[in-house]
Amino acid sequence: MATFALIHGGGGSAWDWHLLAAELRGRGHDVVAVDLPIEDESAGLLDYADAVTEAVGDRRDLVVVAHSWGGFVGPLVCARVPAELLVLVSAMIPAPGEPPSDWWANTGFEGKDMSDPVALFLHDVPRDLAEELLSKSRDHADKAFAEPWPLDAWPEVPTRFLLCRDDLFFTPGFMRGVVRDRLGITPDEIDGGHAPMLARPGELADRLEGYLTGIEER
Repeated sequence: MATFALIHGGGGSAWDWHLLAAELRGRGHDVVAVDLPIEDESAGLLDYADAVTEAVGDRRDLVVVAHSWGGFVGPLVCARVPAELLVLVSAMIPAPGEPPSDWWANTGFEGKDMSDPVALFLHDVPRDLAEELLSKSRDHADKAFAEPWPLDAWPEVPTRFLLCRDDLFFTPGFMRGVVRDRLGITPDEIDGGHAPMLARPGELADRLEGYLTGIEER
């Protein structure tokens, strides 16, 4: 049994993970998912990491899973707790000292039409789930966007990147280059758009469980 610490993306909440959490718990794993303090104007990146590490407590056999903007937080958690693995799911990959607001230009991200978030982010998510997700969307305060990412180097933790082949926001060709340039690895790939935890929770759970084999064989 593993403990999965699930870190949501920008504007999201722990609810984003509820289908995946049920899948993992049904397979005998422990799950920790928290609401990051993204609406708190005084909270920075380390406060986000604090929220996760406090929820994890003294649990062991920890796998940290970070989605989208949560990629800025996952490595910070792994620098504080004895994580066995970090899995980035269609996530932003920070560089030392880089403010999240600079990531877009630094990686060469091309802007997208944001007028229809369902079509862009949730095109393969059941409509009722997509609408509920949007109803739960939260404002994201500025502080964590503007402050430099605080680590001097990537934490000493095995890292996997799971790329979504049908992601219209972080498109596959773009993200393959970012993963190569920033992590020096080849991403694993899964079908589906930007939110596989809602569109394909069973398949995502299969992938995460599959990574456990590599941990056990070390």
